[in-house]
Amino acid sequence: MLPLLLFAAIANAQQSPPVTLKQLLIQVDQKAPTLLTDSAAIAIRRAQAAETHNNWLPNLRLNYQADIGTSNNTTGPYFGFGIIPSSSGGIHNTNVTTTMSDNFGIAALDWEIYNFGRYAAENRVANSDVVVEQKQYAESKYDLEAYTIANYLQLLRLQDFLGIQNRNIQRTQEIYRSIKSLAVSGVRAGVDTSIADAELSKARLNYIELTNQLKQIQLQLSSVSGFPYQSIIPDSTVENTLIGQPVAYTFPSDTANHPLVNFYKSVYQNNLQRESLVKNLYNPKIFFEAAGWGRASSVDAAGQYNSLSSGYGFQRGNYLVGIGISYNLFDLRRRQLKLRTQKASTNYAFKKLQEQEQLLSVSASQADVELQTSLDRLREIPKQLKAASDGYRQKLSLYRNGLTDIIELDAALNILYRAETDYMQAKYNYTSAVFQKAITENQVNSVLNYIK
Repeated sequence: MLPLLLFAAIANAQQSPPVTLKQLLIQVDQKAPTLLTDSAAIAIRRAQAAETHNNWLPNLRLNYQADIGTSNNTTGPYFGFGIIPSSSGGIHNTNVTTTMSDNFGIAALDWEIYNFGRYAAENRVANSDVVVEQKQYAESKYDLEAYTIANYLQLLRLQDFLGIQNRNIQRTQEIYRSIKSLAVSGVRAGVDTSIADAELSKARLNYIELTNQLKQIQLQLSSVSGFPYQSIIPDSTVENTLIGQPVAYTFPSDTANHPLVNFYKSVYQNNLQRESLVKNLYNPKIFFEAAGWGRASSVDAAGQYNSLSSGYGFQRGNYLVGIGISYNLFDLRRRQLKLRTQKASTNYAFKKLQEQEQLLSVSASQADVELQTSLDRLREIPKQLKAASDGYRQKLSLYRNGLTDIIELDAALNILYRAETDYMQAKYNYTSAVFQKAITENQVNSVLNYIK
């Protein structure tokens, strides 16, 4: 049954051409749901910036009302509380409850024409908000790129591991067949067959588990790329291409333009712009005011109540134009307190920027160390692999000739399996270190250009 599954898997892999890492990253850039969401967030910030840029627009209000009621007032000043039904002075010495009519129409313009830099500061903050959102999008893209690369390398590792496990199954089957023929002829005891059968079953179970792990990672990559998971077959030439050019990865670090650094720089600049806004937020305001209005009343200048119909249609018209200035002296204290809070936020953003720069520097040094260590492992492991392979072949030959037992043969098989696994892990560690260095130093495209 297992050979049929292996054949089907190999046939499917041959039908689906390998997906290169560059192809996968391009697809992720276009299809990843998180990037599409972040792109929509940029559009929101741009709309908010456009809204802020139009804060300078004046207010032009048109009002009209026609009323019927009484006008029974007495002269005196008051503070207005919300809507006041009437603000006319008293014209009669007695209480008059005769119904009257009037109407009133007004066009009023008020325009904050100058506020000593607040409009400009608001616009700078709005533009800075857009930049922060754009840099956050670039950071999300960077994080997703690192996530995709890590999973792609895991696919390569599991693909190699499946190859090792397949060879292990074939070797165990070969041992099983040898034991079975020797047991039939009476040279070997039947217990050797049972041991070999158990080892073969264990190898098959390992293969099934590794296949499940590979599919899980394919599904994760499918969720961010939109590719059908079955079609995400990694290019097996990547590891050998990278291992074959160890001197090619001495590219200069570009952490100054790293997406993480750029994001925190934008946050810091945004906080500086907000400081500037706070300084201008409580400045004096110069207003331009203008109004034109007309009204009529059924009560004439002599205090006579005429027909209600005479209260409609404008009888008088006026206009008023003026410039005013407004300033709240207590805003000095409010500005001081708000500026103190904003400066603390700015300082925090600056510390975060320094922290990220330091972390990237340390990560770059760690990647260099890991890269060199992985390269040293790759140079040494082939010796282990050759010795383990030779040892296994010798033990198998001795076993067939009755000169050793199944325990020693099984130990030799396990040593070979471990050597192949160590070599696979060393290749994975090296390619992972190469990309970790590239990601940390913002040079992923430089590596991608080598592997095509």
